Amino acid sequence: MEYTIQDKVRGVRIISGKQASSRRELLNQLIEIAESEDFQEIVLPSIEPSKVYTDKAGSEVMDQMYTFPDKKGRQLCLRPEGTATIQLLADKHFKNQKNVKFWYFEKCWRYERPQEGRYREFFQFGLEIINPTGNAKDYLISIAEKMVSLKASDYEVAPSVKRGLAYYTADGFEIAVPQLGAQKQLLGGGGYKQGIGFGIGFDRLMLCR
Repeated sequence: MEYTIQDKVRGVRIISGKQASSRRELLNQLIEIAESEDFQEIVLPSIEPSKVYTDKAGSEVMDQMYTFPDKKGRQLCLRPEGTATIQLLADKHFKNQKNVKFWYFEKCWRYERPQEGRYREFFQFGLEIINPTGNAKDYLISIAEKMVSLKASDYEVAPSVKRGLAYYTADGFEIAVPQLGAQKQLLGGGGYKQGIGFGIGFDRLMLCR
């Protein structure tokens, strides 16, 4: 069940009971698929320097970020997505390693109009491969389809699309579920300088039947 309380910030939720249990069950299934393919969990910080995203993610994300100065005047933000941080890790720690695989499940924050399945505080499940070899794009799409089909029997795969984030170096890929209507895009990903990955809108995946 979702609860609302007076003066609650718009676009956030309190979740409990059966709904919380169903979310945990789905998360465990996603993790099982990821770890069967040798992806390891990575836990990302919720607060980052704004520069992490202004340098890498582009204007679409920048316009929606929650930014604020800390007590020393440094400009920080609540994490709007996960891939930009993975790229920084790749540059610093994994330059000489191939096929480094991570999965993450994180809260993210973007200031946009709340709609069904789209919130200002939302959950994202993602996979990233740093310095991949072979046909990593088709490999990730095959994993993505397994994950989406946990909840959706009818979905559409677009294997080559322009993505709105500045760090993508080639056409990306998307999966949409028509039953979700205007918010049908469920998953998006693509390649960047250091690797390739995708993110699933976990809240929208929960809406699928």
